[in-house]
Formats: sequence, structure tokens, C-alpha cells
Amino acid sequence: KGFSSTFTGERRPKGDRIFEALGATDELSSAIGLAGEFSSEKGHTFVDQLHKVQCMLQDVGSNIATPLSSAREAHRKRTSFSEKPVLELEQWIDSYSEQLPPLRAFILPSGGRSSAALHFSRAVCRRAERCVVPLVQAGEADPNVAKYLNRLSDYLFVLARYAAMKEGKEEKIYIKPEP
Repeated sequence: KGFSSTFTGERRPKGDRIFEALGATDELSSAIGLAGEFSSEKGHTFVDQLHKVQCMLQDVGSNIATPLSSAREAHRKRTSFSEKPVLELEQWIDSYSEQLPPLRAFILPSGGRSSAALHFSRAVCRRAERCVVPLVQAGEADPNVAKYLNRLSDYLFVLARYAAMKEGKEEKIYIKPEP
């Protein structure tokens, strides 16, 4: 009938922004899974990190599916989302960034299959973040969920550049067309 239930048992229309955010997060996990498969084929050591991110996205989804306005304390405790994963992403970003040449131009999604799939994942992540931010602003989701998605998009960007570098693939840069 066009309705679905949140973790708290509340019935909401399928078009509710909670389900939109859950769908975007699920799509993000799928995109990261694809990027992980391409990266695994190339022997990248960061594939385990991508798997960990997919697991964290399950926790992101649990928090989103538990609107704070209808959550009991037991729900909140079970689906809370700490700042620890955000800090871990920061460490990963710093680690890969140190190994990359400075960014001197706008990079187009490119650099081989692994890199392009990571760039695609980054774009999906940014959409998921845009879906989650209104939930956080309305007090329905933990602010750390939005922070995680924000840092995750940066991690995926840096990782895309790193994958291209490790594979010896050229990153295509933006060139302004002549008028």
C-alpha cells in the first residue's frame, strides 16, 4: 500500500525522506562493492577498508531507520553512531593523501576501472549525504552519520586518485572548451 516500517515500528510512506536516505545508503554500499571488486582484481591492499566501510554503512542505515522522534532508549542505544569511524576515515585520508602528488587541476572521473568506480562511489556518497543532512537537521538522525558520509566522500576521492597512481593510469583533467 506504499508504506514501510522503520526500526521503531513506525509506519511511514515509502517516499518518506528516511527511506530515500536508506535507499541512497544501500546504493552507496553497492557502488563501493563494485569498486572493491575492481580493486581486488588489481591487488589493491585497501579492499579490506572498503569492506569495513560497507559494514559501517549498515550501521549508518540502522541509525537512519531509527528516527529519534519515535525511538525508545533501547532503540537509540542499539543504533547509536559514534565519532570513532569518522576519525578512522580521517586517518585513512591522511595516509593516502601523503602519498599523492598535489592536486593542480579538476580531475574527471577516470584513471582505470578501480579509480572510476571509486569516483562513482564518491558521487553516490555525496547524494546519500544530501539525503541524510535534512534528517540530522530535523533531529531524526545522529549528526555523526552525516559527518561520516561527508568524510567518506573525501576518502573515496583520495582513494580513486591513489588507485590510479598505483595502477599507473592517467587521470583525465578538466580542460575548458574553447568558446
